[in-house]
Amino acid sequence: MKKILLIDAHPDEARLASSLLSAYKKGAEASGFDLTTLTIRNLSFEPNLKFGYERRIDLEPDLVDAIAALKGCNHMVWFHPVWWGGLPALVKGFIDRIFLPSIMFDYNAEKLGGMGWDGYLEGKTARIVTTMDTPAILYRWLYNAPSVNQLKKTTLEFCGVKPVRVTQFAPVKGSKAETRDRWIEKVYQLGLKGG
Repeated sequence: MKKILLIDAHPDEARLASSLLSAYKKGAEASGFDLTTLTIRNLSFEPNLKFGYERRIDLEPDLVDAIAALKGCNHMVWFHPVWWGGLPALVKGFIDRIFLPSIMFDYNAEKLGGMGWDGYLEGKTARIVTTMDTPAILYRWLYNAPSVNQLKKTTLEFCGVKPVRVTQFAPVKGSKAETRDRWIEKVYQLGLKGG
């Protein structure tokens, strides 16, 4: 049975991202997928990687559990807002603390002329579901989608997750109830398929 990890990466509850996550969950439950939800804002951890990779900070129990959840799933779905073009600070801190050498990847001097690496999340797939106020086409063409590049390309794909698909809902500001209902239905359908 496909194990799906839902990652609630919105710093505040009761937002559109929560409604989207709930819709995905209902769809996935209707299809019988094995679901786990990880809510980053409820975890207790220091988000600052104080010493970079020079000195390892002990992982808090919530981060140890989060690593196990990421490694134990077949498919992960990240739900987050885009703020100032990127990820919320709490989400970035979460990634900084657990996407570490020897945990999610290791450098491999035999690849790419000494600049290679091995990702430890190979065989997993992902979807990123984002909300933002900037129209999606402007976000891609004018700004080159920085949050997508950061989470999809330089984090998940770097650690072996492929494919990583992206679903963006925008602009949220000024959106009508009917529009949001369509977005929620779209995510419910994604959950039914486990994609």
